[in-house]
Amino acid sequence: MESALPESAPPRTPGPTRSVTTFIGRRREIDEARSCLQRTRLLTILGPGGVGKTRVAEELAVRTSRAFRDSFRWIDLAVVRDPESVPSAAAAALGVTDQSTRPVMDKIIDRLRDEHMLIVVDNCEHLIATVADFVAAVLGGAPEVRILATSREPLAVAGEAEYVLPPLTTPNGSTGNRAADLGRFEAVGLLVERARQVVPGFEVTDGNADAVAQLCIALDGVPLALELAATRLRSLSPAQLVDRLDRRFALLTGGSRVAVPRQQTLRALIDWSYELCSDAERTLWARLSVFTGSFDLEAAETVCADDDLPSEQVIDLLDRLIAKSLVGVDRSSAVLRYSQLVTVREYGHELLDARGEREQLYRRHCEHYLDRARRCAESWYGPKQSALLSSMRADHADFMAALDRSIRDDDELASGAALAVALRYHWIAGGYLSTGRARLERLLQRLPRSNSERGNVLWVTAWTALIQGDRDGAAVHLDECRSIADECDDVRLRAHCDHWSALHALFCGATAEAIDLYLRAARVHRAHGDHAAHLTCLFQLAMAQTYDGRLDDALETCARVVEMADQHGERWNKAYALWVSGLAHFHLGRLDSAVGAANGALAVQRDFEDKICTALSLELLTWSAGAEGDTEKATSLFGAARTVWQRLGTTIAAFGPHIEQDSIAAERRLRERVGETDTVGSPHPQSGMSIVDLVDSALEPRESSGRHVSRAQASDRRHRGADEPASRTSPLTKREQEIAGLVAGGLSNRAIADRLVISRRTVDGHVERILDKLGVHSRTQVVSWLHAHGAPGA
Repeated sequence: MESALPESAPPRTPGPTRSVTTFIGRRREIDEARSCLQRTRLLTILGPGGVGKTRVAEELAVRTSRAFRDSFRWIDLAVVRDPESVPSAAAAALGVTDQSTRPVMDKIIDRLRDEHMLIVVDNCEHLIATVADFVAAVLGGAPEVRILATSREPLAVAGEAEYVLPPLTTPNGSTGNRAADLGRFEAVGLLVERARQVVPGFEVTDGNADAVAQLCIALDGVPLALELAATRLRSLSPAQLVDRLDRRFALLTGGSRVAVPRQQTLRALIDWSYELCSDAERTLWARLSVFTGSFDLEAAETVCADDDLPSEQVIDLLDRLIAKSLVGVDRSSAVLRYSQLVTVREYGHELLDARGEREQLYRRHCEHYLDRARRCAESWYGPKQSALLSSMRADHADFMAALDRSIRDDDELASGAALAVALRYHWIAGGYLSTGRARLERLLQRLPRSNSERGNVLWVTAWTALIQGDRDGAAVHLDECRSIADECDDVRLRAHCDHWSALHALFCGATAEAIDLYLRAARVHRAHGDHAAHLTCLFQLAMAQTYDGRLDDALETCARVVEMADQHGERWNKAYALWVSGLAHFHLGRLDSAVGAANGALAVQRDFEDKICTALSLELLTWSAGAEGDTEKATSLFGAARTVWQRLGTTIAAFGPHIEQDSIAAERRLRERVGETDTVGSPHPQSGMSIVDLVDSALEPRESSGRHVSRAQASDRRHRGADEPASRTSPLTKREQEIAGLVAGGLSNRAIADRLVISRRTVDGHVERILDKLGVHSRTQVVSWLHAHGAPGA
């Protein structure tokens, strides 16, 4: 078999009628699919209905037709309903007209035996077994024929290569969009191009950019859904269309009259998939619709299984739904996660209602996520913290859905309160302060007075309020919490109230009062074995001791926290203790120790991405660099800190007058040195960087500043050299240069991730930053830039 598609004579036989509409995007997918076709004789393009499999197959066939001596032929099975009719339909498409009585397949093989061509078999999913037999026979009897199939599930023929066609790219956010930024998303390009066919002159403006983005996101970037939506822009604005998407199955009709019936309405498209499912598959499809975001196997088995659908059957049925492209798979982590397109999920909601199972399934959903949140909270004190944070972030959408339903239901308020409290580390360390605060406050509006559930919600709400800088709001909640603790004589609730009252006092500048409260709370936390709360209490105590002028006490307290944390593999509280110890060293004038401690805290954030600890550590590094006279580094770090504060939705002022004055003084000294106040600490150059990028940038030693680079720092540089600037003329880091070279070599993001042994998400982020830094919009332009600048890998 050839290693590549041969170049030969021009095509002799046309394929399908060439589409009259513009082909939007899909450059990467076409390149990747073509590369697959070079390596196999059978490639099946897989994907859900309407995702564009046929259109991509058409484009791929046309673009590769010159590689085959006998061009390509197209077999469309969309209108073939009887499996026994497949051979005759194929014979007609292939031009086999022999009128003899021999079996049709024998005549087809005779015709193809010496042909060198590509055969496209389109729409196979409803005839899988028969098509598989046909394809196997052709491949076995015609050695120079290759087959490109489109289907919602694999053919399961020996040697088959599968290419899963993703939806078109969609905007990252539903708000804050600008017209100039949306052009690079394929879904937007398709929507605009098709809209102009019914509304000449249609444009994306800053006024409708958010509505256009929301439309593309809500329709999952599925081309057929976008094309159907575009026809409605004849009579509706994008915003009006978005408002009516909850009735999408009735709204999105009126496709092309020449399209097959199932492609004329969105409902007909999903009905087609439904008809191909067994009863058990339909049951799981309906039940999976209760998941708002992605989910793992444990969640599916726990929520969806019952006496009618045993849990041991869920994995097999889930596998079948994946094969039918009704469930997607995220393979970026060790534990696979699954999801459904919004349209598929909403169809499932209708199935669930028809079965009368909605309330039962949602109740099990809430119970599962409450149990999961409790397990995360109970396991927090130990070595699994970063994994737990990652897990909670992955489950965020379903945690919120479960919590919102509980808040609305009087009978489930206690469960909602328990869930909101169990998610406290998700709110604080996970970076969901505003989201958590809003739901906690909603709970307090509905929870009955003077019970323990309300008391716990009060101190967690006070914690979030304090981090947001709302000291008055926190004080109100803490006063009520103390009243409930005294009324119930609840020692542990009173300890939590003391703990967060201490933080309130610290943030108000009353350090001596804070120290007394912390010591009292710590004794109770320790006595009741609440190790996580105990360590948090201690590192905050150390901060109070620092700003009370008791610097040696603060360092001793931090050392205790680090020692206890190390004994149990705990890292979240340890990172904060390292930061506070750095703060104490800074006030003692020990700048090297301050920098070392802050770097230690930041290193943890590569796994945790805790924005609060990251921002505070960047601040400390800023102050230290400024005190050493390294203005360039201080300016860069100040901008990084501002960027993180901005994303967190708060400022360092929330953490009390003492630390705010430290920050103001450092900024004033830096501005005096720079002399250009508009440029100091500007977050804009770093606004496109992730938290991990900002951490890595801060941890990079800068020899150009003339500052001594320690042996440990030099070792760290050797290990992380790939993140340094590639050259003086290139804006890319060495890692970005390496990835740009692999892009130029034709590798997909997934292939790059496999090559470099990093996650697909990390590669996606690097590629986005490469495009931004080079000022280009496509992978091809990256290649051109590398060639123009003589960069390695070009």
